[in-house]
Amino acid sequence: MDYPISVDENGVKIKPEKMEKEKLYHCIFKEKAMLVFKDSQDVMNCYEIEEKDLVEKIKKIDNDDDLEKLFDDYLKAQDLKN
Repeated sequence: MDYPISVDENGVKIKPEKMEKEKLYHCIFKEKAMLVFKDSQDVMNCYEIEEKDLVEKIKKIDNDDDLEKLFDDYLKAQDLKN
């Protein structure tokens, strides 16, 4: 299956019809990480991350399962879970 998010010089392109529900997708655009998530109600949620250290870690991620683990670890380290 094609990845539902792509980037070109004009910006980020999202194909929601190719997204699985409850799965986090990502891309890098202009040194920012863009996260996209389609919830169980088919509502699109988009997040932009500018924090350089976190963006660098996201750039090294090969798959979306590792991305979710990165955020779980990040939240635990930052004590932001609650």
